Amino acid sequence: MYLTGENLVGGYGGADILKGCTLGVEKGEIAVIVGPNGAGKSTAMKAMLGMLDLREGQVLLDGKDITGLSPQDRIAAGIAFVPQTSNVFTGMSVEENLEMGAFLRTDDFTGTMDEIYALFPILREKRLQMAGELSGGQRQQVAVGRALMTRPQVLMLDEPTAGVSPIVMDELFDRILEIRETGVAVLMVEQNARQALNIADRGYVLVTGENRFTDTGEALLANPEVRASFLGG
Repeated sequence: MYLTGENLVGGYGGADILKGCTLGVEKGEIAVIVGPNGAGKSTAMKAMLGMLDLREGQVLLDGKDITGLSPQDRIAAGIAFVPQTSNVFTGMSVEENLEMGAFLRTDDFTGTMDEIYALFPILREKRLQMAGELSGGQRQQVAVGRALMTRPQVLMLDEPTAGVSPIVMDELFDRILEIRETGVAVLMVEQNARQALNIADRGYVLVTGENRFTDTGEALLANPEVRASFLGG
């Protein structure tokens, strides 16, 4: 797999939140991490980005061990991360937010910006508007667009549909499917488990920091135990 976290054990200094979970994603694939609150879903993703200390396990990117790399170095190596909250610069315009996403680039990034406007047409329309004036769903598009400005190999999304309406959720998922088609590896944590598994090539059900189920999205949706315990029947 292109990005893998193997046997991750660790937390934020106190008790371990992750207790040996393993996850990964291939290029051109969507992998989804689901499970109950407190299962360690977001923590697992942050471990992949180097935002917490691992006591055991390793993170591999394209076969290389990146466990010792800082988050900044992982981003430079091709990983982009969209946090759940505080993920746009509210006092900047949409266009300025996208430009901020390209700060590591030394080449001409106007082509990438055009691609993002093609993916999210509403952003082109509102490109001079302050991001703080946008709806929740539009802000989310800005956050994802800014992450894509780095031209990442891996896009990590922490609950991209939190707090948006079902219509906006469907639209965001459609865009995430389009991003997958460009060959990017997409790894996301999602509360809307059923909808997320619907678009997932690969799914991980975490419970108390461990893998409870790992399978294709389709197989997890069809699994009676997963449905009864995690998808509301």
